[in-house]
Amino acid sequence: MGSCCSSEKVDEGVVVTPGNTTWRMFTYKELHTATNGFSDDNKLGEGGFGSVYWGKTSDGLQIAVKKLKAMTSKAEMEFAVEVEVLGRVRHKNLLGLRGYCVGTDQRLIVYDYMPNLSLLSHLHGHFAGDVQLDWKKRMKIAIGSAEGILYLHHEVTPHIIHRDIKASNVLLDSDFEPLVADFGFAKLIPEGVSHMTTRVKGTLGYLAPEYAMWGKVSESCDVYSFGILLLELLTGRKPIEKLPGGVKRTITEWVEPLIAKERFKELVDPKRRGNFDHNQLKQAIYVAALCVQSEPEKRPNMKQVVGMLKGYDTRGNLMQTRMDSVKYKEELLALDQRSDDDDDDDDDDGDGLEESCGVFGAMEVQKMQDPYNRYGNRKSSKHI
Repeated sequence: MGSCCSSEKVDEGVVVTPGNTTWRMFTYKELHTATNGFSDDNKLGEGGFGSVYWGKTSDGLQIAVKKLKAMTSKAEMEFAVEVEVLGRVRHKNLLGLRGYCVGTDQRLIVYDYMPNLSLLSHLHGHFAGDVQLDWKKRMKIAIGSAEGILYLHHEVTPHIIHRDIKASNVLLDSDFEPLVADFGFAKLIPEGVSHMTTRVKGTLGYLAPEYAMWGKVSESCDVYSFGILLLELLTGRKPIEKLPGGVKRTITEWVEPLIAKERFKELVDPKRRGNFDHNQLKQAIYVAALCVQSEPEKRPNMKQVVGMLKGYDTRGNLMQTRMDSVKYKEELLALDQRSDDDDDDDDDDGDGLEESCGVFGAMEVQKMQDPYNRYGNRKSSKHI
């Protein structure tokens, strides 16, 4: 197979450095070989965008390759946005661009492979039975994720709104350092612009009410999503749960009365079995409660969030133990399909809401064949 990097010939290993970033142009042949022909055995996850495969290059680098399913105008736009954003960002808590491949009928993005997959896998997926997420790791994931979002909002120009902060988009390296991933829905915000109105994209349960209902997007929408993510990390519960009788309950509806009564211990993920830092728990709950306020102007920015989580911003200690959250309207909850089938990675093509399924899905990862050691030991995903 020839190169798929436009009509020009591009040698394998070419390094391009736009500004202060470094990434690599891959040929289709190289990625085809690295993933054993995009074998199902190498598939990490899939969604509406296509599939993600584990691979290994000839020089031993483990990679994750996102292969777009169809070249629609929407897919083209998301590919272009993600490549542009990834080319701009460089932070220890953001999954950067390793490279990409583009041709007449193929679009592929290459990332570093994260051996511990996503936070979703540990909270609700096939790692959920393992007691790997101790309290220290959870706080590390919370603070690192917040620092990555802070960088997007305050340190890169133009500022970037992620629009799809959720557990499947927080990847974990071998040391459980979090990396926020999947920038296909990201918005670059021009200087001086506080908010924009746009088509709603993202995952219901994490969406700020003003965005879910009216399409008003701002940095505060990511703050709200982070608040939901933090509650999920602390409690081990999903953003939207299906109760007996088909009733759906959001995580904020569940935690609100417990926070009001300061029954913080009852909020903690039962898998922790009482092993957590009480002061850190209380502070993290306060931070989450601030982040999910119904009015955007009442939410902190990500600089304040990081400060509170690290303990040097005392705003969280001063607030009342009360959440001013809102419920999603019934018509919005009706669009949610994710809570019906716990780890279903099929794309929801329902009306009105576009959703990505993360770089690495929650599905069980199969044994993956090393293309450069075909007759040796087969690689298992559970090696950390």
